[in-house]
Amino acid sequence: MSPESGPPAGGPFQNPSSGSSASSSQAPPDPGPASQVEAEQPPIPGVGEPAPGFSLTDQHGQSVRLEDFRDRQAVLLVFYPYAFSPVCGSELQAIHAAVDDFQNERVQVLAASCDPLFSLRAYADASGFDFPLLADHWPHGGAARAYGVFDEERGCAVRGTFLIDREGVVRWTVVNGLADARSLDDYRAAIAAAGL
Repeated sequence: MSPESGPPAGGPFQNPSSGSSASSSQAPPDPGPASQVEAEQPPIPGVGEPAPGFSLTDQHGQSVRLEDFRDRQAVLLVFYPYAFSPVCGSELQAIHAAVDDFQNERVQVLAASCDPLFSLRAYADASGFDFPLLADHWPHGGAARAYGVFDEERGCAVRGTFLIDREGVVRWTVVNGLADARSLDDYRAAIAAAGL
C-alpha cells in the first residue's frame, strides 16, 4: 500500500500504538459519563473573590484582557446569550441608551457572548453600540465557563453580570436564566454601593 492511498475502504486499520489490527466496523470505546468528558464548570465567583482572568477579542479585533483594567477602572462584565436575539438586544440597547451611567473614567462596560468576532462586528454596527462586545467564541465559552455561566446544552452564556473592582475582585453579581432580562437599576445600585 502506498502512503498516498491509505488503508482500503472498509478494511482493517493498524493501531500505531499497539501494532494490532482492528476492524473499522467496531464501535469506539465508550468515553464514560459526560461529566468525565466535558470540563467541569467552576462555581460562579462570589462577592469578595478574585474574578477569573480572560483575554478575548472585541468586535474590532482588538485583544481585551481583564488585567488591562487593573488599578485603572472597574469592569461591568455582562454575559449575554446571542447577538441579534430579542432579549439580548433590548438589554444591550438599554445599556447603550444609558451608557454614561455604566461607562466612564471609573467603570468600563464589557459585554461578552459566544458569538464569533464578525457577527459581533455586524451586531455592533447595526445597533450603534459604543462599548466592547467580546467574542468568547474559541475556546468556545471559555470565559463564560470560568465565570460559571455557560449553558452546556445550548452552547451559550446565560445572563450573568459581574461588577469587578480595580483590584480584580468581584464586588457584585447577578445571574438570570436565558429569558430573564436584568435590571439596569440593579446595575446602578451596585455601582453606587461600590463607590464607583
